[in-house]
Amino acid sequence: MPVGLLGKKVGMTQVYDDGVMVPVTVIQAGPCHVLQVRTVDTDGYEAVQVGFEDKPRRLSARSERGHVASLDSKRQKKLSESGVAAAEKAGCEPKRFIREFRTDGEDHGCAVGNELNVSLFSDVAFIDVIGTSKGRGFAGVMKRHNFAGQRATHGVKRVHRHGGSIGQSADPSRVMKGTRMGGRYGGKQITVRHLKVVRVDEENNLLLVRGAVPGPNGGNLVIRHTNKY
Repeated sequence: MPVGLLGKKVGMTQVYDDGVMVPVTVIQAGPCHVLQVRTVDTDGYEAVQVGFEDKPRRLSARSERGHVASLDSKRQKKLSESGVAAAEKAGCEPKRFIREFRTDGEDHGCAVGNELNVSLFSDVAFIDVIGTSKGRGFAGVMKRHNFAGQRATHGVKRVHRHGGSIGQSADPSRVMKGTRMGGRYGGKQITVRHLKVVRVDEENNLLLVRGAVPGPNGGNLVIRHTNKY
């Protein structure tokens, strides 16, 4: 699969496409920097590591700064004296959001330090978007699974929103796996596939896709080429 982009959700709006009002999500896609190109010889697999959104140096650990720029250290000096070549650096600011795109045997044409922008999707009709859904904490069965609840008439005592009975009798005398109950709702990685690309604004690095994507406004997203046709 080709290398994709990282970005953030800006919000939802609507645009007109051939006279038809289309609900779209605005995504700030890039610019992203290629931080590392992994190979089978050095890492055991092939991938391109991409970073999005600069992180202030005062908030960055030394390891984060050393990942994108050359820093003087005793270890680095010892390696150079022994003839070990230093790893290539991107020469950019530390990044807040870093992800990898697997490129098993594909010619991606990316080199460390390259800048990727939304023009990657200028000729793409559909994309996949990966994000983290809004976390809603511990929720009951009515909110989490859309249960109808119990009757609000006499005979039902303060259990109107409860899940009801969950067990069986002598056979099989246990609670079945996967029974829908209350629990943590949201806060999970979700992939929305085959979203239509409505508009690409290369000047502002904005991507407009039809429909909704997971997460709150300002949430990080991974945008990749779809493999669903």
